Amino acid sequence: MARSKEFEESVVLEKAMKLFWEQGYEKTSMNDLVEHMGIHRRSLYDTFTDKHTLFLKAIDRFGDWTNARLAAGLKQSETAAQAIQFVFDFIINGEEDTPPGCMFVNSAVELAIRDADVDAKAVEAFARVEQMLAEIVLWGQQNGEFTKQYEATEMAEYLHNALAGLRVMARTSVTKEKLRRIAELTMHSLKG
Repeated sequence: MARSKEFEESVVLEKAMKLFWEQGYEKTSMNDLVEHMGIHRRSLYDTFTDKHTLFLKAIDRFGDWTNARLAAGLKQSETAAQAIQFVFDFIINGEEDTPPGCMFVNSAVELAIRDADVDAKAVEAFARVEQMLAEIVLWGQQNGEFTKQYEATEMAEYLHNALAGLRVMARTSVTKEKLRRIAELTMHSLKG
Protein backbone atom coordinates (compact mmCIF):
# COMPACT_ATOMS: atom_id res chain seq x y z
CA MET A 1 0.00 0.00 0.00
CA ALA A 2 1.39 3.39 -1.00
CA ARG A 3 2.02 5.96 1.71
CA SER A 4 0.18 9.23 1.49
CA LYS A 5 2.17 12.42 1.26
CA GLU A 6 2.83 14.09 4.56
CA PHE A 7 3.25 17.53 3.00
CA GLU A 8 1.45 19.98 0.76
CA GLU A 9 3.23 19.98 -2.60
CA SER A 10 2.58 23.67 -3.30
CA VAL A 11 4.03 24.66 0.09
CA VAL A 12 7.29 22.74 -0.37
CA LEU A 13 7.53 23.92 -3.98
CA GLU A 14 7.30 27.51 -2.77
CA LYS A 15 10.15 26.82 -0.33
CA ALA A 16 12.26 25.32 -3.12
CA MET A 17 11.46 28.31 -5.36
CA LYS A 18 12.71 30.79 -2.75
CA LEU A 19 15.88 28.78 -2.14
CA PHE A 20 16.70 28.47 -5.84
CA TRP A 21 15.81 32.16 -6.31
CA GLU A 22 18.20 33.18 -3.55
CA GLN A 23 21.09 30.78 -4.20
CA GLY A 24 20.75 29.74 -7.83
CA TYR A 25 20.69 26.25 -9.26
CA GLU A 26 24.35 25.26 -8.99
CA LYS A 27 24.85 26.44 -5.42
CA THR A 28 21.73 24.69 -4.13
CA SER A 29 22.47 21.11 -3.14
CA MET A 30 20.00 18.30 -2.63
CA ASN A 31 20.82 18.46 1.09
CA ASP A 32 19.94 22.18 1.08
CA LEU A 33 16.63 21.39 -0.61
CA VAL A 34 15.72 18.54 1.74
CA GLU A 35 16.52 20.67 4.78
CA HIS A 36 14.83 23.85 3.50
CA MET A 37 11.74 22.09 2.17
CA GLY A 38 11.36 20.01 5.33
CA ILE A 39 10.75 16.73 3.52
CA HIS A 40 12.64 13.47 3.19
CA ARG A 41 14.99 12.97 0.26
CA ARG A 42 12.90 10.02 -0.94
CA SER A 43 9.76 12.18 -0.91
CA LEU A 44 11.56 14.83 -2.93
CA TYR A 45 12.53 12.27 -5.59
CA ASP A 46 9.10 10.60 -5.56
CA THR A 47 7.32 13.93 -6.02
CA PHE A 48 9.71 15.94 -8.20
CA THR A 49 11.89 13.22 -9.86
CA ASP A 50 15.22 15.08 -9.64
CA LYS A 51 16.81 18.44 -8.90
CA HIS A 52 16.48 19.71 -12.48
CA THR A 53 12.78 18.87 -12.69
CA LEU A 54 12.21 20.49 -9.30
CA PHE A 55 14.06 23.58 -10.51
CA LEU A 56 11.89 23.83 -13.64
CA LYS A 57 8.75 23.50 -11.51
CA ALA A 58 10.13 26.18 -9.18
CA ILE A 59 10.65 28.49 -12.16
CA ASP A 60 7.05 27.89 -13.22
CA ARG A 61 5.92 28.61 -9.67
CA PHE A 62 7.90 31.86 -9.72
CA GLY A 63 6.19 32.83 -12.99
CA ASP A 64 2.74 32.19 -11.53
CA TRP A 65 3.67 34.04 -8.32
CA THR A 66 5.02 37.06 -10.20
CA ASN A 67 2.16 37.20 -12.72
CA ALA A 68 -0.42 37.17 -9.91
CA ARG A 69 1.27 40.03 -8.08
CA LEU A 70 1.74 42.11 -11.19
CA ALA A 71 -1.86 41.55 -12.32
CA ALA A 72 -3.19 42.62 -8.90
CA GLY A 73 -1.07 45.77 -8.86
CA LEU A 74 -1.78 46.73 -12.45
CA LYS A 75 -5.52 46.31 -11.92
CA GLN A 76 -5.36 49.13 -9.36
CA SER A 77 -3.57 51.53 -11.73
CA GLU A 78 -5.74 54.34 -13.06
CA THR A 79 -3.25 55.53 -15.68
CA ALA A 80 -0.59 53.92 -17.83
CA ALA A 81 2.08 55.96 -16.03
CA GLN A 82 0.89 54.55 -12.68
CA ALA A 83 1.02 51.05 -14.14
CA ILE A 84 4.61 51.45 -15.35
CA GLN A 85 5.55 53.03 -12.01
CA PHE A 86 4.04 50.03 -10.22
CA VAL A 87 6.16 47.64 -12.31
CA PHE A 88 9.35 49.58 -11.52
CA ASP A 89 8.46 49.77 -7.82
CA PHE A 90 7.71 46.04 -7.76
CA ILE A 91 11.17 45.30 -9.20
CA ILE A 92 13.03 47.77 -6.99
CA ASN A 93 11.26 47.13 -3.70
CA GLY A 94 10.46 43.45 -4.06
CA GLU A 95 8.27 41.91 -1.41
CA GLU A 96 8.91 41.11 2.21
CA ASP A 97 10.46 37.68 2.80
CA THR A 98 11.56 37.23 -0.80
CA PRO A 99 15.06 37.34 -2.28
CA PRO A 100 15.95 40.42 -4.32
CA GLY A 101 15.99 40.37 -8.09
CA CYS A 102 14.18 38.00 -10.42
CA MET A 103 14.45 34.23 -10.62
CA PHE A 104 14.03 34.31 -14.42
CA VAL A 105 16.88 36.78 -14.88
CA ASN A 106 19.08 34.96 -12.36
CA SER A 107 18.41 31.61 -14.03
CA ALA A 108 18.98 32.98 -17.52
CA VAL A 109 22.34 34.43 -16.49
CA GLU A 110 23.39 31.25 -14.68
CA LEU A 111 22.09 28.52 -16.99
CA ALA A 112 20.38 29.57 -20.24
CA ILE A 113 23.48 29.26 -22.40
CA ARG A 114 23.80 25.56 -21.56
CA ASP A 115 20.30 24.50 -20.51
CA ALA A 116 17.67 24.60 -23.26
CA ASP A 117 14.80 24.13 -20.80
CA VAL A 118 15.83 27.11 -18.69
CA ASP A 119 16.49 29.17 -21.81
CA ALA A 120 12.99 28.40 -23.14
CA LYS A 121 11.33 29.31 -19.84
CA ALA A 122 13.30 32.56 -19.54
CA VAL A 123 12.62 33.60 -23.14
CA GLU A 124 8.91 32.83 -22.69
CA ALA A 125 8.78 34.83 -19.45
CA PHE A 126 10.59 37.76 -21.04
CA ALA A 127 8.13 37.70 -23.96
CA ARG A 128 5.20 37.83 -21.50
CA VAL A 129 6.74 40.84 -19.74
CA GLU A 130 7.28 42.62 -23.04
CA GLN A 131 3.67 41.89 -24.07
CA MET A 132 2.41 43.31 -20.77
CA LEU A 133 4.62 46.39 -21.17
CA ALA A 134 3.50 46.87 -24.80
CA GLU A 135 -0.14 46.87 -23.68
CA ILE A 136 0.61 49.48 -21.01
CA VAL A 137 2.60 51.65 -23.44
CA LEU A 138 -0.20 51.44 -26.04
CA TRP A 139 -2.70 52.45 -23.34
CA GLY A 140 -0.47 55.43 -22.49
CA GLN A 141 -0.08 56.36 -26.15
CA GLN A 142 -3.81 56.22 -26.74
CA ASN A 143 -4.61 58.49 -23.80
CA GLY A 144 -1.79 60.95 -24.54
CA GLU A 145 0.50 60.08 -21.61
CA PHE A 146 3.31 58.60 -23.72
CA THR A 147 5.02 59.56 -26.93
CA LYS A 148 3.97 57.95 -30.20
CA GLN A 149 7.46 58.44 -31.61
CA TYR A 150 8.10 54.69 -31.25
CA GLU A 151 5.92 51.63 -31.64
CA ALA A 152 4.58 50.27 -28.36
CA THR A 153 6.45 46.98 -28.93
CA GLU A 154 9.75 48.85 -29.39
CA MET A 155 9.22 50.83 -26.20
CA ALA A 156 8.29 47.60 -24.41
CA GLU A 157 11.60 46.04 -25.47
CA TYR A 158 13.46 49.12 -24.24
CA LEU A 159 11.58 49.12 -20.91
CA HIS A 160 12.16 45.40 -20.46
CA ASN A 161 15.88 45.90 -21.00
CA ALA A 162 15.91 48.56 -18.27
CA LEU A 163 13.88 46.32 -15.95
CA ALA A 164 16.25 43.39 -16.52
CA GLY A 165 19.17 45.62 -15.58
CA LEU A 166 17.37 46.77 -12.45
CA ARG A 167 16.60 43.15 -11.50
CA VAL A 168 20.31 42.34 -11.69
CA MET A 169 21.34 45.47 -9.82
CA ALA A 170 18.73 44.78 -7.11
CA ARG A 171 20.78 41.72 -6.10
CA THR A 172 23.81 43.89 -5.36
CA SER A 173 24.51 46.48 -2.68
CA VAL A 174 23.49 49.31 -5.02
CA THR A 175 21.16 51.67 -3.18
CA LYS A 176 17.44 51.79 -3.88
CA GLU A 177 17.84 55.53 -4.46
CA LYS A 178 20.09 54.80 -7.46
CA LEU A 179 17.63 52.22 -8.78
CA ARG A 180 14.80 54.75 -8.44
CA ARG A 181 16.81 57.38 -10.36
CA ILE A 182 17.33 54.88 -13.19
CA ALA A 183 13.62 54.02 -13.19
CA GLU A 184 12.64 57.70 -13.22
CA LEU A 185 14.87 58.49 -16.18
CA THR A 186 13.61 55.43 -18.03
CA MET A 187 10.00 56.47 -17.40
CA HIS A 188 10.82 59.98 -18.58
CA SER A 189 11.78 58.49 -21.97
CA LEU A 190 8.15 57.38 -22.42
CA LYS A 191 7.04 60.99 -22.55
CA GLY A 192 9.28 61.80 -25.50
